[in-house]
Amino acid sequence: MVNVDISSIYGAVPQETVAAMEPRLNAAYDTLFSGSGAGNDFLGWLHLPENYDKEEFARIQKAAKKIQSDSQALVVIGIGGSYLGARAVVDLIKSPNYNLKKKDTPDIYFAGNTLSTDAVLETLELIGDRDFSINIISKSGTTTEPAVSFRIFKAALEAKYGKEEAAKRIYATTDKARGALKGLADVEGYEEFVVPDDVGGRYSVLTAVGLLPIAVAGIDIEALMQGAADAMNAFSVKSMDNPVFQYVAARNALYEAGKSVEILGSYEPSFRFMTEWWKQLYGESEGKDLKGIFPASVEFTADLHSMGQFIQQGSRIMFETIVNFQKPHGEVVIGEDADNVDGLNFLAGKNLKFVCDQAMLGTRLAHVDGGVPNIVVNVETIDAYNTGALIYFFELACGISGYVLGVNPFNQPGVEAYKKNMFGLLGKPGYEELGAELKARL
Repeated sequence: MVNVDISSIYGAVPQETVAAMEPRLNAAYDTLFSGSGAGNDFLGWLHLPENYDKEEFARIQKAAKKIQSDSQALVVIGIGGSYLGARAVVDLIKSPNYNLKKKDTPDIYFAGNTLSTDAVLETLELIGDRDFSINIISKSGTTTEPAVSFRIFKAALEAKYGKEEAAKRIYATTDKARGALKGLADVEGYEEFVVPDDVGGRYSVLTAVGLLPIAVAGIDIEALMQGAADAMNAFSVKSMDNPVFQYVAARNALYEAGKSVEILGSYEPSFRFMTEWWKQLYGESEGKDLKGIFPASVEFTADLHSMGQFIQQGSRIMFETIVNFQKPHGEVVIGEDADNVDGLNFLAGKNLKFVCDQAMLGTRLAHVDGGVPNIVVNVETIDAYNTGALIYFFELACGISGYVLGVNPFNQPGVEAYKKNMFGLLGKPGYEELGAELKARL
């Protein structure tokens, strides 16, 4: 499943310092599981892997099969937690090249996460005249980026099929009782799925928010949930032997020792959007009250030839967390070349995974020697089960770590600042005075 190796941090912080974190971890754990801390109305994710709505889960599977049968493309419209989790899982398990591969499932396009004209035009062009459906994901239905995109793609859908038939191809994942999108879905007859009241967006990948697009891609969501459930049970132990405790203790001890940037990386290119999901999870959860570890990411070995210079010899404010997938899905053996122009015949007969592992070990030693401590999160392989376990590992660690840090891990008040300014500049009713002030400043 998931285990953690923190042995490479002890040059930066003594082992005794990490061990001394245990009482604070125990207190944070108790705060989280008792529901007595700040943000305790957003703890639905904590037991979600076992307590999810089984009836809705079956409807998700049924809807996914329908989309697979009548659509060649699915447009998933959402921003932040409403899309990052689904894209992360699809990319990791099915490949970043999912849409380019031969398959029996629809292409999936993620929209509503940008206001770029070119990006929207390109997605419309890529869909072309193919049959498609829409999954609009928004609790309120009024968040600017997805709401604008939904207008555009809904219009394209209705132009192609007519209003009544288009409604059968729109799936709304939204609030169970209120909001603009909920009202529209009720009136138009869209099939509806629920964004739970007690699960914040960045923790929502194992709800309908993530599960419908993931299922459409042909991923086994039962295995995904089982991995998360097994992780939930395995990591519920209040002990420093718990991998979650080890990760939280290590990263907070490093933070208190002056390491204020955490770089998450992997040697699998398909992990890229998992790092984007992780950055939102930890950035929104911990970055407040002038506190927090800044979450950054790299893709190795590619970034060793670019960011690797800064990591090796730049300012010493960072540590690395490397997610290591131990078993690939096949084998590539390096051949021998008669001319040996590249000088690599010493690798002939060796497995590419072995070469990658040595690169990882060599990099870890170099970075630790250069003053960059390393945490390693080991995962057995890339599949639905282990991905579910990894998701829960990071979610639980985030909740506990936020309380160790002394912040509310479940709110994001700073996100609203840009929205107010944008509404003022766009002339939204009620924001006229702010708009005038901002335009005067510009």
